[in-house]
Amino acid sequence: MNHDPSVTSLIIVVLAAFITPILLKKFKLTIIPIVVAEIIIGLIIGQSGFDLVQQDQWIEILSTLGFIFLMFLSGVEIDFSIFLKKKKPKKLPSGKEEPNTFKVATIVFVFIFGISYLLSLMLVWFGFTDNAFFMTLVISTISLGVVVPTLKETGIMKDSIGQIILLVAVIADLVTMIFLAVFVSFYQEGGNIFLLLILFAAGILLYFVGKFFRHRTFFETLSTGTIQIGTRAVFTLIIVLVGLSESVGAENILGAFLAGVLVSLLSPNREMVRQLDSFGYGFLIPIFFVMVGVKLDLIELFSDPSVFILIPMLLLALLISKIIPVLVMKKWYDMKTVLGSGFLLTSTLSLVVAAATIGEEIGVITTQMSSALILLAVIACILSPILFNKVFPKQHEMQQKKRVSVFGANQLTLPLSLELEESLYDVHLYHTEQSQQRQEAEKMAKSHFKVHFIKDYEHNTLEDIDMYDSHIVVAATGRDDVNMEIAQRALSAGIDHVVARIEEPAKSDELINQGAKVFSSYFSTKTMLRALIVAPHAASIFTTTEEGLTEIHLQNEAFNDVELRKFPFFGDTIVVRIFRGEESIVPHGDTKLRRGDRLIVTGSEDSVDDLREVLT
Repeated sequence: MNHDPSVTSLIIVVLAAFITPILLKKFKLTIIPIVVAEIIIGLIIGQSGFDLVQQDQWIEILSTLGFIFLMFLSGVEIDFSIFLKKKKPKKLPSGKEEPNTFKVATIVFVFIFGISYLLSLMLVWFGFTDNAFFMTLVISTISLGVVVPTLKETGIMKDSIGQIILLVAVIADLVTMIFLAVFVSFYQEGGNIFLLLILFAAGILLYFVGKFFRHRTFFETLSTGTIQIGTRAVFTLIIVLVGLSESVGAENILGAFLAGVLVSLLSPNREMVRQLDSFGYGFLIPIFFVMVGVKLDLIELFSDPSVFILIPMLLLALLISKIIPVLVMKKWYDMKTVLGSGFLLTSTLSLVVAAATIGEEIGVITTQMSSALILLAVIACILSPILFNKVFPKQHEMQQKKRVSVFGANQLTLPLSLELEESLYDVHLYHTEQSQQRQEAEKMAKSHFKVHFIKDYEHNTLEDIDMYDSHIVVAATGRDDVNMEIAQRALSAGIDHVVARIEEPAKSDELINQGAKVFSSYFSTKTMLRALIVAPHAASIFTTTEEGLTEIHLQNEAFNDVELRKFPFFGDTIVVRIFRGEESIVPHGDTKLRRGDRLIVTGSEDSVDDLREVLT
């Protein structure tokens, strides 16, 4: 039996997926999302280019698994904690009170969906499609994979406008995915609403089972080494729900997406999520997107002159369906902010590709329309971030004070509250009234420190003192269980920078896996003592107040792609480390800086201040 065509095609596809990010990096095409580049590479090696790939069982299986895993990770991406946040309204730069983000986001999406339906009726009237509801789902979808990185890069994720944009994208992603899966199940023969209810009931049951066993000691002991019970549970969940989804007559995407939603609701530790991302986006998903490009026949697509009208019309429909609804926000924000938000919400990719693939399979749309939709997603995904960055007002978040909520007034935190630079940090120090150390804390606080005394560390109390609006939360009371509870509440509320004092190693590991920064008085002291013995000069960086380590966020576009050796340093400032996303970079002369990098620097206070002013 000859396997040559299968193996050869698979090798070509895997190599294409491997070299794509290398080519983007080499030619500095960072403006193009990686998944778009993978589709373009697929076009080159596929039917529209050199036609090097033959479709066979091997590639089809891996591509299908990539599709399933993509839908699963789309569900995992949804952070349901943002629906629970209750922030007290603040004043916007315009002087107006900021709006209720969830309410505004819901109104915007309802308008998006309604206008998308009207535009879909027009496409039916022009004869481009026969199914208005299917096209409504396609036009109203928004790509979280483009929106989230763009919001993080511009530093507005925590602002009210950033939260509105994020919520609109989350609602669109959730609603359109569920509607698409339900639509497909009904459109196909044998679709039955009662069978779908069985699927959702199974999902609810599995959620409670997962919640019950999640923190059991028996299963925690199976989470390390070669067992990795958590990862096994995730893949079992995917396969079970995908299999059940197909058994009840629904598309496999519904089961995969539902599995992702369940994993998100169970709040897995971030290390496992990173592992799942690495496996999905490092292997299976690139194969799917490359194969999307391979199957896309642009020559046949553009052989029909009507395509030259269809694609501009679809692009115009995407813009209209997002720009008009966001005008609701004009009541609170300036026109540039509103238009920029509309342009970013125009981005669409994964769900459109999924809808086009499925729509063609079940006969809702033609092959020509499917190809046009995929091409439209590629164009929109490239254009929307460019238009957003061009129109949206530049933010100066790093020049604004960061709110720091510190819990526990003691010999460690009281002096620290004074050492944090007042122009950069707004420090709030909290202590409980019932604490036995209250008298001591009050005595220490009378002369220099301002301590706020609260009755407890329960959710309602933390909400009353606006902890959930903090940029940084430090849990440094004398009790591990209290510190852990505060840290977990902050993490579940979406606060990225959480620091906790934990002395017990087991609890420390658990909190680190959830995304917190953990320190221990005993181990910190022991580590510092060892450093003073082994490397006293290096340890002096941490023990002197004049020259310490400072983090600076590079936001100035002028220094993007500049080599360190050509960088205009000020005074005696030295870059010790560069953090780029999850990557930690040891700086060298030829290291190129990127906008969004976080630079760890050391130097005199004046030099560091000068550098911060230029970079932000």
